[in-house]
Amino acid sequence: MFFGTLLTLKIGRWLGYVLGREVALAGEIRCNVKKPYLIEFDGIGAPEIGFISVAESSGALPFEVQRIFWTYGTPESIVRGRHAHYQTEQIIIAVAGRILVTTEQANGTIEVFVLEKPSQGVYVPPNVWHTMQYSKGAVQMVLASTAYQEGDYIRDYAEFKSIWG
Repeated sequence: MFFGTLLTLKIGRWLGYVLGREVALAGEIRCNVKKPYLIEFDGIGAPEIGFISVAESSGALPFEVQRIFWTYGTPESIVRGRHAHYQTEQIIIAVAGRILVTTEQANGTIEVFVLEKPSQGVYVPPNVWHTMQYSKGAVQMVLASTAYQEGDYIRDYAEFKSIWG
């Protein structure tokens, strides 16, 4: 499933990333911008025996998974995330508990996704600022399109807005 629009950024000078390397670009840049959306994974089973959900690259996943990580034991008062990526696409899943995922697109559109079923995930494309807040006992699993690279992260909100806003 793909949701996107064509965005034209007109700027005099722009620093970006191509294949993990910083590059300077000038003039008009046209890029395909993807939007966050909810993914429903099939749940197979029944209440009396339990359920299994499957995520396969040939199915509901919009990218090939290169990294999987999970967080747990996060206090309810903590907000995690607070970053965007230049290249990485992610699917965030609440394996247990409830997770509120807030996304902000470059055009300022803010959405809140409530994840409370392990058969649901939210797709977070590159260049989307996102934060997560967890219920007690929540376990988050993230499927990522790239291996970890610190240079792929935009951790400063003002920098995110200056690049994409």
